Amino acid sequence: MAECDTKNDPSEQNDFSEDGKNRTKIFCERCSSLVLLPKSAMYCKSEFFMPHMKKKKEGLDSNGEKLSDFWKVGDMFTFENVGFCNTVDNIKYLVCADCEVGPIGWHDISDKTAYYIALDRVVHKD
Repeated sequence: MAECDTKNDPSEQNDFSEDGKNRTKIFCERCSSLVLLPKSAMYCKSEFFMPHMKKKKEGLDSNGEKLSDFWKVGDMFTFENVGFCNTVDNIKYLVCADCEVGPIGWHDISDKTAYYIALDRVVHKD
């Protein structure tokens, strides 16, 4: 289970956040499918290692990257268009339900009240 620092929005993310919640709609960066409506998720700062969305060039770490800025949702039915991949070590990765690009987030199956979307893997638009 991830422990979140929800008190401090990083200054570079203030354009996306208002009172700790997402200010804008959140979309898939590939197909522009709607993922979350405004004010439906809380900002969460917590490091988590996620597989890359795309294959990286040779010479780079091909496994993934550590991300630390997430939107946290308490109920899976809050999402507009999110799918779940296979479980790996109690973690289900979240993907766009329309184009299946991902992972855009993750969920620990032992906690039914926490679903995370990486800010760096989605698009924020009004």
